[in-house]
Formats: sequence, C-alpha cells, structure tokens
Amino acid sequence: MTSRSSRSLVLAGFTLIELMVVLLILAMLTTIAAPRVTKYLGKAKAQAAQTQVAALSAAVDSFVLDVGRPPTDAEGLGSLLSAPADAPSWDGPYVKKSASLVDPWGRPYRYRSPGRHGEYDLFTLAADDQEGGEGDAADVGNW
Repeated sequence: MTSRSSRSLVLAGFTLIELMVVLLILAMLTTIAAPRVTKYLGKAKAQAAQTQVAALSAAVDSFVLDVGRPPTDAEGLGSLLSAPADAPSWDGPYVKKSASLVDPWGRPYRYRSPGRHGEYDLFTLAADDQEGGEGDAADVGNW
C-alpha cells in the first residue's frame, strides 16, 4: 500500500517542463505589462505632485494670513513646521509632517520668495530634476 500511495503522489505533481512553460508565460506577460505599469507610475507621481503642491500652497497662504508675509527664502518651507524667530503671530504648524515637504521623487519641494510667477513660487522639477521638460519630466508648480 505504501508504494501505491507514493506512486499516486508522483503522478499528481508537475513536471519540470510544465513549470518551465508556466514561468515562460509569466515572463512574457511581465515583459508586455512592465512598460505600461511604469508609464502609469510616472503619471501617478506627477498627479501626486500637483496635489501636494496645491496643499502646500494652501499652507503657505495660511502662513501669509497669520504672519502677514510669505516665508523668506532663508526660512523656506521649514517655517510651515516650526515658527520663525521674527513671526510672533505664527499659528502653525501648517503641515503635519516634514515628509509633506518632499516630492514624489524623493527631493525637497523648491520654494522661492519673491517668486517669478507670483508672490512666491512653490515647485518641483519632477522626474528629471531639471527646469522645463515634458510629460513625466514636466515641472509642477503653483502657477
């Protein structure tokens, strides 16, 4: 009886060729799907950056309402987390975490005051970390 039960276990398993065929099919599907997933991931990061820039702009606007001026270049976006020395009417923090000041590509958001496009510029240079660009490399800012 032992030999019969061990024989049925051997026949119930997969052969090496069957496993190789399944792995080959999975590799082909991955090759086809990977570029599409990468494209959507880049688009998702750009959309997240737009949302984060809008939220940070609202935080800077709240800072302006309380303090009467936007943060200086020297104070930067860190002034949204902790009060600058010369801002007694600061009523923050205006953002909850310092991670909010980092773009989806892992770099700090850039801030300029006075800005080229308005009272202040809040932006990221996106995937390529260079000014300009198109698609996923297009800059995202509050202008």
